[in-house]
Amino acid sequence: MYIPRDIQTQITQAIQYYPVLIVTGARQVGKTTALRKILPAYNYVSLDLPSLAQQAECDPKSFLAMHPAPLIIDEVQYAPGLFRHLKAAVDENRQRFGQFVLIGNQHFTLMQQVSESLAGRVAIFELENLNLPEIAHSIKTTEKRVITRGQFPELWRNEELPSSLFYSSYLATYLERDVRQILNVVSLRDFERCIRILAARSGSILNKSEVAKDVGVSVKAIGDWISVLQASAQIVLLEPWFQNFGKRIAKSPKLYFSDSGLLCFLLGVDEQNLENSPFLGMIWETFLFGELRKTHAYRNSTIKLWHYRDQYATEVDFIIEWRGKLSFAEAKWSELPNLKDTRSMSTIYRELQNSDSPWKAENRYLLSRAHNPYPLGDCTQVVRAQDIPYLKEMQNS
Repeated sequence: MYIPRDIQTQITQAIQYYPVLIVTGARQVGKTTALRKILPAYNYVSLDLPSLAQQAECDPKSFLAMHPAPLIIDEVQYAPGLFRHLKAAVDENRQRFGQFVLIGNQHFTLMQQVSESLAGRVAIFELENLNLPEIAHSIKTTEKRVITRGQFPELWRNEELPSSLFYSSYLATYLERDVRQILNVVSLRDFERCIRILAARSGSILNKSEVAKDVGVSVKAIGDWISVLQASAQIVLLEPWFQNFGKRIAKSPKLYFSDSGLLCFLLGVDEQNLENSPFLGMIWETFLFGELRKTHAYRNSTIKLWHYRDQYATEVDFIIEWRGKLSFAEAKWSELPNLKDTRSMSTIYRELQNSDSPWKAENRYLLSRAHNPYPLGDCTQVVRAQDIPYLKEMQNS
């Protein structure tokens, strides 16, 4: 079963304006399946086969002759030498749009090649795993099951597949293929321990020194490994808001795992023990950050996301920046959140209103498990995870 992806509109629009498209993202998020469904008339070749990767790298002219445009090239990171020949092919007819669609797993590696060879000729998309609306439109399930099972398409194409089997295999494949290729890690065992230690800190401000101490390696090694996890789209760093409202603010990012299901697997959490887990709050926050991120990434939005924490430990989970205005959002697992849950958010909101900052305070949201959205007395809107794509519409209604 194929679950339609929200990115389809952006892909079909982009091929009308750019000669090359690049789609990156973690393994198993559905890049190949989605693009072959969206672009059925395109030829397809995967460089996962070593002989094809070698041909694309060493004899790209013959490779492109054998596989003419319009062409989807999968696992393109295995042939970095192909990029400059793609540039030559594109420059023969710059007005022929949608010639090549490139798929790759390692964002940093691909971006280096793009900057050197395809700048100005390419539209770039990062595909994440399924979002909640995509799943809900095709499958009847519960929010708790989505959180703990995760949002990789294969887990919803085959609902009989045990998630523990999927994630144990996913982790082993990831360590052996992506990690070894991006970085020469001396001990994969230490790297895997680092992943598990970071899992217990998802949704927290990143402190590399503490992680290094727990893993038993240098701070530099932790920094390198975090870069690998970012490059392979396993984690996302949420940067702090960069201007204060009269107080000193934290300058370190918060770390989140990209998929709540992988996070639950690493923490030993499942659908049955989720609500009793000490990690419940941070799992919920990680899941919501994913929904915020995926929703706005696919809408060509100018929205940016930040976190806020000041010297007095007053913090807000998410700051949503849009057109010179700031909205604030807090993650609460409760089905009946109340005004007590808005204290920190309201404090920061008032400080912004009373400051001389050029940024304007706009809305406040409690992202909760309420049965229906409703307003609180201080102008905060209680919303559900499935309401996240419609925050602007709700605000304007």
